[in-house]
Amino acid sequence: MVSLWHTSFIVLVLLFLGGSHANPAARRHGQLDVNHKKQPLQTSRPYNIAHRGSNGEIPEETAAAYLRAIEEGADFIETDILASKDGHLICFHDVILDATTDIANRTEFAGRKRTYDVQGFKLTGWFIVDFTLRELKSLRVKQRYNFRDQQYNWKYNILTFDEFILIALHADRVVGIYPEIKNPIFINQHVKWSGGKKFEDKFVETLLKYGYKGKYMSEDWLMKPLFIQSFAPTSLIYISNITNAPKLLLIDETTVPTQDTNQSYYEITSNGYLAFIRKYVIGIGPWKDTIIPPENNHLGPATDLVARAHALNLQVHPYTFRNENSYLHFNFHQDPYAEYEYWLREIGVDALFTDFTGSLHKYLEWTAPHQNKEKKCRGPPA
Repeated sequence: MVSLWHTSFIVLVLLFLGGSHANPAARRHGQLDVNHKKQPLQTSRPYNIAHRGSNGEIPEETAAAYLRAIEEGADFIETDILASKDGHLICFHDVILDATTDIANRTEFAGRKRTYDVQGFKLTGWFIVDFTLRELKSLRVKQRYNFRDQQYNWKYNILTFDEFILIALHADRVVGIYPEIKNPIFINQHVKWSGGKKFEDKFVETLLKYGYKGKYMSEDWLMKPLFIQSFAPTSLIYISNITNAPKLLLIDETTVPTQDTNQSYYEITSNGYLAFIRKYVIGIGPWKDTIIPPENNHLGPATDLVARAHALNLQVHPYTFRNENSYLHFNFHQDPYAEYEYWLREIGVDALFTDFTGSLHKYLEWTAPHQNKEKKCRGPPA
């Protein structure tokens, strides 16, 4: 791995020594004009969203993965926000620690396994909400997929939301953040804050502490770019009363209802619902296979979801683009650049979530001056 992110990581370790949750300097950083004279965020082409950092190379949602993504040209770094037992916001994808940490080898935590109801299913494991921040910080993380590079396993720990934000703010150019309000129903059931505050309140408070505010493309937003995402429409509606920052409704596969309102995929992608939710969000983030359902690992006919969303002035940010052959439909002949080409030029989406930020950046750099301005949904590649 190149030395740039390694050097930056050492600097960040010093910056975060003692943990930003207990560091009074964290607020002072939020008051600094950290973006002064920096190269601005590019806004002339689709956004490159580093899904959990450059996690195709380095374990997800770690400082090293985010620094690598910034080095590789990400416009936004994306993270999932959950909460510890003692109410600290952390960057982690799963509500259980089993898949990507060394929790199973920690004998002192052997008795902490629990079974909880999560979105209507019984799930057993070591749950984040049963551990304090100090305990979570003692864990080390690993690569989620065994077919990816394993050499960085157990080298990094779990980040706090504050630490994640500081990584973006201290980049040498303007880098946006793209945090998700993750499993809000579950978190609000198991974690309690003083004054009757909710998970969503603490989430927005953290963003405001560091100066993240403003409508899409406003002066404030361009200084500190932010998209807020969630699969829970009620959370997005709720926070609309406390922040005007742009929000996107994430959309799961067609068989999965919304986690808070129990609405079907077909309900929340109807024209009526899109017209309703556009009062609170500026876009949608669908799983890519719901936009173009595959058949026997070949692309099927494209739906009209992108066209209908664009007709309502909603952006479309599909997820997740991965370079490995197992994730590339046969139409693309093992070529991730062909997949980018199809989605950006033919389908005409506004951003891509990717595990491989460097690949998408290279494609955008090579093709942006020549991209077809007329975005039409034609047939899939052969």
